[in-house]
Amino acid sequence: MSYSITHIDDIEGAGPAGSVRFVRRVLGVEAFGINWFEIAPNSEGHEHDEADTGQEEVNVVIRGSGVYRIEGEEVPVAAGTFLRFDPGTTRVPVAGPDGLTMIAVGARRGSYEPRGPF
Repeated sequence: MSYSITHIDDIEGAGPAGSVRFVRRVLGVEAFGINWFEIAPNSEGHEHDEADTGQEEVNVVIRGSGVYRIEGEEVPVAAGTFLRFDPGTTRVPVAGPDGLTMIAVGARRGSYEPRGPF
């Protein structure tokens, strides 16, 4: 098949409190990671870095608000915020009173080849 499709409601929650939905696995993506995270109101996500995997990561906040604790600094975020992280950067999302929903996309540096003027 030349494409795959899913809807977030059809992906079972996993991890602590079912907060992560493994989009990459369901779609069969092999070129990069992509997952959906729903962090409950006034709670913390998982603190981590990607030093072991070497992945550069972009997180896109699509609903709610809160802060990202990045290397100890608290950075306010809301829907429409994009954050890019070097592999060794320690970060943790912290949801505000309305919760925080985000999409994380990651791949090893150098795996993307820009083309055209875009």
